[in-house]
Amino acid sequence: SRKKLQLPEYGRNIQMMIDHAVSLESKEERTKAAETIIQVMGNMNPALKDNRDFKHKLWDHLHIIAQFNLDIESPFETPKPDYFTRKPDPLEYPGGRIKYMHYGKVVELMIEKAKTMEEGDGRDHFITAIANHMKLAYVTWNKDSVPDEVIFKALDNLSNGMLKVKEGVSLIEPKEAPKPQSNKKKKGKQHHHKNNR
Repeated sequence: SRKKLQLPEYGRNIQMMIDHAVSLESKEERTKAAETIIQVMGNMNPALKDNRDFKHKLWDHLHIIAQFNLDIESPFETPKPDYFTRKPDPLEYPGGRIKYMHYGKVVELMIEKAKTMEEGDGRDHFITAIANHMKLAYVTWNKDSVPDEVIFKALDNLSNGMLKVKEGVSLIEPKEAPKPQSNKKKKGKQHHHKNNR
């Protein structure tokens, strides 16, 4: 039979305090009451006090609990009810098909950038960096080593023959993830030391 709590995490006492603030006659009184309530609400979540948006969130919660009926001088703009209920705008995903999924869209964008660069050492270094990244992506995706020639061929294909790694350049071999060490040896050594004592 009790009134429904707008934000149950703050409890019924906060709801009652806010209802009382709404009922006060003067705007000045309502504002003072709201400031006191905000302090109490903040003390309920001390871990969040360092959050940059913490105060703003508290004032938003105050208005939600008051069902947007609290006319006060707020340090932040009073939110509109539909702000919390409207659907977010749909995300725009990049169009176009990725030619080699394991190299990804970023590699294709880097290749397009390299194609516009002037000939010279800067462009050569950038092309080598792209090829090294492609090799890393290949190994990550396929979990297997790959000869440099496979990467050079893919680079040639993706750039329509416009990008080539300088002759004599070898690509960096991606490092394998370190394997976890067994604790058996350590335990054996500890046992051995105990016997020596």
